[in-house]
Amino acid sequence: MFRSDVIEPISTLLAQRAEQHPHVTAFCDDRTTISYEQLLHRTAAVASQLADRGLHVGDRITMFLDNCVEAVEGYLVAPRAGIVTVCADPNMTAPELAHVLRDSSSRAVLTDASHLDATLSVINAEHLAVALVIVVGGHDHSSAPVDARIVRYSDLLVPIAGLAPRDHTDLDEWCWMLYTSGTTGRPKGVRLSQRSCLWVVAACWKPIIDLRTGDTVLSALPLFHSYTLVLCVLAVVATGATTRLMTRFSTSQVLDRLEDAAVTLFPGVPTMFRYLLDANGPRKLHAPGLRLCISAGAVLTAPLNREFESFSGVRLLDGYGITETSTMVTMSPPDSESPAGSCGLPLPGVCVRLVDPATGRDVDGDAEGELWTRGPNLMLGYHDLPEATAAVLHEGWYRTGDLARRDRNGFLFISGRTKELIIRGGENIYPAEIEGALSTAASVADVAVVGVPHPALGEVPIAFVVPASGTNIVPDDLRDHCLQQLARYKIPVDFVEISEIPRTGSGKIRRHLLKSSRENMSEQK
Repeated sequence: MFRSDVIEPISTLLAQRAEQHPHVTAFCDDRTTISYEQLLHRTAAVASQLADRGLHVGDRITMFLDNCVEAVEGYLVAPRAGIVTVCADPNMTAPELAHVLRDSSSRAVLTDASHLDATLSVINAEHLAVALVIVVGGHDHSSAPVDARIVRYSDLLVPIAGLAPRDHTDLDEWCWMLYTSGTTGRPKGVRLSQRSCLWVVAACWKPIIDLRTGDTVLSALPLFHSYTLVLCVLAVVATGATTRLMTRFSTSQVLDRLEDAAVTLFPGVPTMFRYLLDANGPRKLHAPGLRLCISAGAVLTAPLNREFESFSGVRLLDGYGITETSTMVTMSPPDSESPAGSCGLPLPGVCVRLVDPATGRDVDGDAEGELWTRGPNLMLGYHDLPEATAAVLHEGWYRTGDLARRDRNGFLFISGRTKELIIRGGENIYPAEIEGALSTAASVADVAVVGVPHPALGEVPIAFVVPASGTNIVPDDLRDHCLQQLARYKIPVDFVEISEIPRTGSGKIRRHLLKSSRENMSEQK
């Protein structure tokens, strides 16, 4: 049943939770625990302080820090201050961070002590118009000189007498921006609203998962993902549940923390569930309070699903979604068995079509087609990219680029991608981004990147490299070159020397030929 009661402004939801459950823990990490009453007052103080320090309505603030309570508050402050919160991957390299700050025109950055030096270095080197750098925790060990732009986050928690937060209540205003990548390989900012995200809460996390007060979500997911924003932050606030944040995924730490009877839900990506299985060997999972696990972000195979459910003794529900749809489009029903390999049924209020990419017509029966979707959960568009937005939004439908089929009962099965996206353990990698980085190496004349299967990660990138005249390919050198420009998970696992990159007459890379050659090489070993 659709739960429209949770589609309210964030300020309203916070006030409701503070009145109903003032002392219930809302969020906690390894050093901070805050109740709903504290969350209401802390976000009000920070929102007021940001306005007092010169952030105007519509200004952007980029979060560049590890998972923590303050990052959660950074999301919730956006509608309270009338600004837009942009979330950056804390593993970004300097060029990647510079692109996000420049593209978003951010006037402020929320970071932590471990990322402060890198943040200031990028801001100064790129001459970016960042007026405020807010630091979580101490920054006494920073090598940067005294900088008037720097303020401690703790200072923002002090209320200003007579000053209240702006508390924007227009649910359709641009509120959050998360970065994804497209065919160009350059990350694109996806504009999301309160309505688009809370619709997923109302259609999925509240009615299907039955998230409620008393639930504790153990989250090892990165907060820069929309999956985490909507489920582990917004859905928790909307329902009065609790989230325990982990700085990052650790197999041993997750297994330890699942032993706490208070933990009732564990969301993850398929790779996490595979790692948990492998680490625990033949033993059953000891998680006395766990009632449900949820998988999204990448395709969950039927064998892994069955194996993990046997291991854990609880259902592992699979769903499909992407940043442009505020995460979820489909979800498996918890009260009945889904067909093996299915990612579930479309959410209430969300429409899907399977379209033949060649003809633009809907496919018949169980034929494969490109998945198109429409609903209130769609993004507002890509930031400052009207042509890219128009390319994927057609008469209200979002063209996902993913191939799928459905059975006679409406269950969907993701079968492939029309895009060239590589999904490594739930992380999106675009070949063009890696190719762009490698092409700047002096020893590289031409390069193409493809994804190949991996038993634990799903897919990993492989680079085919044509050496420049008079040079040889040295994989370690190319790996080091990539590390200067790309996050570690994007680094190719192998560099294959090749005499020529196969291309079409128009110059497009024929990636399927490279994949075939890689498979042949593997068979010959």
